Amino acid sequence: MKTAKIIALYGDNDEKRVSPLQEKAVPSEYKDARSPYRRDYARLIHSPAFRRLQGKTQLFPGVESDFFRNRLTHSLEVAQIAEGIALQLNDQDQYFKKNKIDIDLVQLAALAHDLGHPPFGHNGEYALDDCMRDFGGFEGNAQTLRILSRLEKREGGEDSQVGLNLTYRSLAAVLKYDTKIPLKDSKRKPREKPVKGYYSSEADLVANVKKAVLQGHKASKFKVLECQIMDLADDIAYSTYDLEDALKAGFLTPLEVLHLANTPSFLEKVTPKVEKGVGGPVSPAEVREIYIETFGSVVRDKLQSVDLSKPLDMVSRISEIYSTSKALSCNGRLRTSFTSQLVAEFMSGVSAVYNGKIPALSEIVLARPTRIKVEALKHLAYEALIMSPRLKLVEYRGRDIVKGIFKAIDSRERAGHLLLPDDWRETYMEQQGDEVARKRLICDFVAGMTDRYAVEFYSRLSSVDNGLSFFKPM
Repeated sequence: MKTAKIIALYGDNDEKRVSPLQEKAVPSEYKDARSPYRRDYARLIHSPAFRRLQGKTQLFPGVESDFFRNRLTHSLEVAQIAEGIALQLNDQDQYFKKNKIDIDLVQLAALAHDLGHPPFGHNGEYALDDCMRDFGGFEGNAQTLRILSRLEKREGGEDSQVGLNLTYRSLAAVLKYDTKIPLKDSKRKPREKPVKGYYSSEADLVANVKKAVLQGHKASKFKVLECQIMDLADDIAYSTYDLEDALKAGFLTPLEVLHLANTPSFLEKVTPKVEKGVGGPVSPAEVREIYIETFGSVVRDKLQSVDLSKPLDMVSRISEIYSTSKALSCNGRLRTSFTSQLVAEFMSGVSAVYNGKIPALSEIVLARPTRIKVEALKHLAYEALIMSPRLKLVEYRGRDIVKGIFKAIDSRERAGHLLLPDDWRETYMEQQGDEVARKRLICDFVAGMTDRYAVEFYSRLSSVDNGLSFFKPM
C-alpha cells in the first residue's frame, strides 16, 4: 500500500516578493545569511509604522500610567505567545516535527497585526469607517495590509507603491479576512460595523498572494496557519493581559467579577459573543462557572490561611474577603502569577489539524473548554470596562477628534489639504479628479496618527484644551 506523499509546508513561490525589481542589488562580497522571512521581519521592525504603535492605546491611555500596555507592548506579547505556540507545535505535532513552522514568519505576523489600528483604537476605526463608507470603508486589518504593501517606504522603493516589498507568504500571514470590502455604502448592510476584509485597492495583490501560496490549488477559505497562530495568540493576550491592566487600574476585582457572574443581564450580554467566538452553543451557566472558577479560586487560595472554625465576627470576615480580592490589584507578584498560569493553560490547549492537500491551510485549533474560557475572559474585559461610563467618555471624544481631523483636511472650501505634510500634499494634488483616491489618502494620513498627535492636531484646529485624563471625576 502506497503511503501518501508528504507536501512541504513552504514552496519557492512563498519567498517571492511583490516586486523583485525593487530589490537593491547586494554586493558580491556581502552574503546575507538571513532567510527571506527574517529580512521581512527586520523591515517591519525598522519601519515608522511599527514605532508608532508605542503611541497608540491598547485599553487605557498610557498617560495614565507607565504600567498599562500600548499597541507596541501588546504586539510584543502577542509575538512571544505566537512563538511559543509555533515551537510547541514543532515539538509535538508529527507533521511539524519534520516540516517546521517558520518562527520568523509567525513573529512577523504577530508584530504586524495591529499596524493598521488608527488613533483611539476601535473608536477611531468606527469614525474613519463612517467617513469612508462611500469610498471603500475603513478597517484595521485591511489597513495593516495596505501599510505593509503600499504605504511604507524603503530604500529603492520611493515611488514603487509596494511598501516594504515583503514576500507573498509574509503578506499571507497578516491576511486575516478573505473578503473584499464593498466600495459603496449601498452594498453594505444598514448600520453595519466596519467590514472585516481588505480594500478594493489591494484586491489584485491578494489574488497574487493566494496564487503564490496555493500553488495551483483552490480553497474556499484562505487563512494560512501562521495567521491563525497570530490570531489565537492575540485572543490569549486580550483575555489575560487586558484583564491584568484592568485589575491594576482598579476597574475590576475578583469580587466584582463574582458579582457579575451572578448577574443574569451581564451573562445575557456576554454569552452570545462567547458562542460566536467558539462557533457553537454555549450556555450562560458555562460562562458563569468559568468566572467563578477563575476568580473564586483567587479568594479561596488566599483564605486558606484563615481558620474559619474560629468565631470571627461578620465585619472581620468581610474585611478578609475584601482584602484578599483587592490583593490581585495591589500585589504585582500575585497578579503576574495569575496571568502567567492562564497563558500557560491556554497554550496547552492548542493543536493542529493537518491539511494534506494544502499544508499552509492546516487548521490551528484550541480545545473547546479552553476556547470557551478564552472567549469568556476576553468579553468580560470588553463588557465590564469598554462599556463603562469612564471609557465611554474616551470613546466619544476619540470619535469626534478623528472625524474632526478628517473633515478639516477634506474641506474644499477651506483648502483643507494644505494641512497635510508636503509629501502627502503633493500626492493629493496628483490625484486630482479621483475622489476615491483622495479620500483614501486623507484616511491613510489620519489612521497613521498616534493618539497624542491626533489630540495635538485637533487642538490646534479647534483651540480647545488637550487634557488627556479620564480618571478625573466628571
